[in-house]
Amino acid sequence: MRRAVTWLDVFTSRPLTGNGLAVIHDADELTDAFMLALARETRLSETTFIQRATVEGADYRNRIFSPPGEMPFAGHPSLGTAVAHARKSGVRTARYVQQTRAGLQPVEVELSGVTAHATMLQGPVHYGATPDPERVAGALGLTAADLVAELPPQVASTGAPHLLVLVRGGKLLPRLKLEAGALGGLLDELGAIVAYVAAVGDAGRVRARSFYLDRGLVVEDPATGSAAGPLVALLHRSGVASSIEIDQGVEMARPSRLSAEIAGDLVRVGGDVVVVADATLAV
Repeated sequence: MRRAVTWLDVFTSRPLTGNGLAVIHDADELTDAFMLALARETRLSETTFIQRATVEGADYRNRIFSPPGEMPFAGHPSLGTAVAHARKSGVRTARYVQQTRAGLQPVEVELSGVTAHATMLQGPVHYGATPDPERVAGALGLTAADLVAELPPQVASTGAPHLLVLVRGGKLLPRLKLEAGALGGLLDELGAIVAYVAAVGDAGRVRARSFYLDRGLVVEDPATGSAAGPLVALLHRSGVASSIEIDQGVEMARPSRLSAEIAGDLVRVGGDVVVVADATLAV
């Protein structure tokens, strides 16, 4: 069976920027091993596979694979998959409930040609460990004085756990020097999948970088929607901001922009999406 593939860039309106995503449609018959192999073939941070929903209340099941394995939830794969599904269905506006391993997430889409805007409600925020600031700073090539003392490092999740690290100004972000052993040991101990380093400026403007480990190597992510939700929740809890705009991916030449805001007891994360290519999977 030949399957349609939609290739998109998420959290941007300009092709070849933002965070790339490949979406495989009609993926019910694909094995987990095949999906993982294809995710490694694309070499993207995530590749998604649309299947029939298996729980009540969901419109489709979104299987999210990164090269190391399947993920419970992720931000840009959720938005991009909804856009790809709506486009293949021939609709310009859509409201979906997607099923992931983390639960159900509502997603809204508005399309205009090959561009779109999408938002999603993420799950309730859960706070985890607060690791030693000196250890966290050391893993990033910084000192404890570079971190915001009033907002110490915090593990938080709205579907996937991230280590949130607030630093004193965007000028520190290009200076980050990460060592795989120190970062990997820290993330493993905390049960976090990403170290999300952010500098909060005026009027809710944020600059951020995001790092994770892939087969022992430090990898940077150009846009991390699953971290934007916990970040705005942490800032709201601390009285700093209830809505933010995040610029990420600048150091990678993949500039991205994410929006995040408090929506009642949940958080809403959104951004632009652009289709790069339509293709057919021949294997």
